[in-house]
Amino acid sequence: MSVLEMKVPSPGESISEVEIATWLVADGDYVEKDQAIAEVDSDKATLELPAEASGIITLKAEEGDAVAVGAVVCLIDTAAERPAGTSAPVAEVKKEEKPAEVVPNPNPAPAKKEAPVEEKSTNYATGHPSIAAKKVMDENGIAANQINGSGKDGRITKQDVVAAMAAGFSANAAQGWGGSRDTELQKMSMLRRKVAERLVAVKNETAMLTTFNEVDMKPIMDVRDKYKMLFKEHHEVNLGFMSFFTKAVTEALNLFPAVNAQISGKDMIMHNYADIGIAVSSPKGLMVPIVRNAEQMSLAEIEREIKRLAIRARDGKISPDEMTGGTFTITNGGVFGSMLSTPIINPPQSAILGMHNIVERAVVINGEIVIRPIMYVALSYDHRIIDGKESVSFLVKVKEMLENPERMIFGGKDPLEVLLGL
Repeated sequence: MSVLEMKVPSPGESISEVEIATWLVADGDYVEKDQAIAEVDSDKATLELPAEASGIITLKAEEGDAVAVGAVVCLIDTAAERPAGTSAPVAEVKKEEKPAEVVPNPNPAPAKKEAPVEEKSTNYATGHPSIAAKKVMDENGIAANQINGSGKDGRITKQDVVAAMAAGFSANAAQGWGGSRDTELQKMSMLRRKVAERLVAVKNETAMLTTFNEVDMKPIMDVRDKYKMLFKEHHEVNLGFMSFFTKAVTEALNLFPAVNAQISGKDMIMHNYADIGIAVSSPKGLMVPIVRNAEQMSLAEIEREIKRLAIRARDGKISPDEMTGGTFTITNGGVFGSMLSTPIINPPQSAILGMHNIVERAVVINGEIVIRPIMYVALSYDHRIIDGKESVSFLVKVKEMLENPERMIFGGKDPLEVLLGL
């Protein structure tokens, strides 16, 4: 008997512990090499754990357990033979069968697993969500009877919940509250615990202050309406608001470098680049992937990178390296309907810009009352290294460039001033 001990690999620097979010296989299953056997949560991201060899697996940790990096989480009996009736690896199947029969995988798999399913139903009950799936369901107010489970014995997986959310729910599916007065104790995920610690630390360790302003979004909306189809055809990506805000922020950071700095002991670290964190919603919660060197990017490059990172975050494939090292963060609560908020700084950064929803409001322009699409913006900053004058001036500069999109093309200057050499 040859047994391989599978240990938790290091997800990244400074991470010493992970949490078993969900097992994708059951104890005693035969697994193939490189098959995903578990999803593990670190304090920064969710990662898949692939099998290091083929064989029968013995689990050594439960879902929800916190295990140290380097600890043994399962054993794989590499000498075990593949059980009769189980399918061969995908590579072998493709040689013997037609791809059309393998890709859909319609009936054979369920038919072979129907008999043993009932024996293990106590562990994998139909309609029972995994820990990862339940967390997403609770965060979005989704009941188990609204989801069709595709996991073992009908268990609801995280992918089932994400797919159902994307497809939408029928009116008949919404059952409302259950009506009981039961309570349930749920363990916070490692990611949520880390977020909680960081938010409390920001409140306790920084002199956080917020300044507000409003932006007339009509100029940008006019640019989008005029060029969005041509932009998509040429760059194969949609033209959104976030690229305009990112570009405006990078130009303003160049003028007010303290907003792009951070404190290190008794020193200030000044950054000659802008790595912009873009807060995106994912099934695991709010994540902040980083757009590196955004100051060097065009609008199209920014849009493509934001889309790439958002998809990776949504699919749970984003790495810790893609979420560390930012110098400034932008968060958009407007997509959820927020009118105004005070965003919390993402440490060790010193400032964060909050976007909000766009509402038609009555404003006075040139002595006349007109209706304009207005967005309130907020800049939270660490008053220890950023003075009020700098914070207000920074936000005013962002507002000026958003209300004059052509300024972004000329490095924050008026095109006429560039023409006149002023």
